[in-house]
Amino acid sequence: MSASKPVVVGVDGSDAASTAVVWAARTAAARKLPLLLVSVVHVPAYYYSEPYLVRGYGDDLKNAGRAHLDSAEVLAREAVDETIEIDTKLHEGRIAEVLLQYAPGASVIALGSRGLGELSGAVLGSVARAVAAHSTTPVAVVRGRTLDGHAPTEGPVVVGIDGSETSAAATEVAFKEASARNAQLIAVNVWSDVSVQPSLGATEDDPHWSAIQAAEEAVLSEQLAGLIEQYPDVPVQRVVRRDRPVRVLSEFSEQAQLLVVGSRGRGGFRGMLLGSTSAALMSTADCPVLIVRPGGPAE
Repeated sequence: MSASKPVVVGVDGSDAASTAVVWAARTAAARKLPLLLVSVVHVPAYYYSEPYLVRGYGDDLKNAGRAHLDSAEVLAREAVDETIEIDTKLHEGRIAEVLLQYAPGASVIALGSRGLGELSGAVLGSVARAVAAHSTTPVAVVRGRTLDGHAPTEGPVVVGIDGSETSAAATEVAFKEASARNAQLIAVNVWSDVSVQPSLGATEDDPHWSAIQAAEEAVLSEQLAGLIEQYPDVPVQRVVRRDRPVRVLSEFSEQAQLLVVGSRGRGGFRGMLLGSTSAALMSTADCPVLIVRPGGPAE
């Protein structure tokens, strides 16, 4: 595989993984990156008590894993018009641990919202949550509405901004994605303050409300400043609103092709791996969600 950091996608034969494969292939094509398909088989510990069982069961799993990879490669090539470089890897181990090993050398890791190993009706797979919480590179949870089984390719890229270091990293990634997709960027800053409560009679005309609104507009402008000049091809819409971040960003996701958020915002506890907003959006957004952690590898 070429020296460029690939788009890595987890493959397990599920419908959710297939949707992630198509999204990853289109993302790799848009950003002119290679695509790496990874399938992981896991033999439960109790099988190892009987060698003949572990051999037979392990061989069956590996054969199924190779079949999933072959099908995913065909699907990926059919999903894009241009030729992209594709490689496949089959591993034995725990899925999240294996995928996290690829994080330092990947541009993004893509996963379906839940896979074959998840309970029917589960909102978010344990693998997706674990990888998003620990990955040093951006993680895409491919979820939400689909067209013919595929994630949306039309609409803006939406990014949540709050002035934090994590938010700055997410904003940079969002500009890159919007530029690669020839899409508009909607930059959203949602604030809340206990002293400004509409239920207690506060209105937008109140001086305190206006002061906070102006301060948050300045936060948004500061975080966008250098990137607007760096990406003159990306049209930017600015939104500053008093509300709950999850609710507003979920609303914007209904028309977006991608939602980009930091792994945790300025309200997160130090050391927190995944903030409440990003964790909630992984379960509620109506489009793929890209979780970005500061200090990860850039492509």
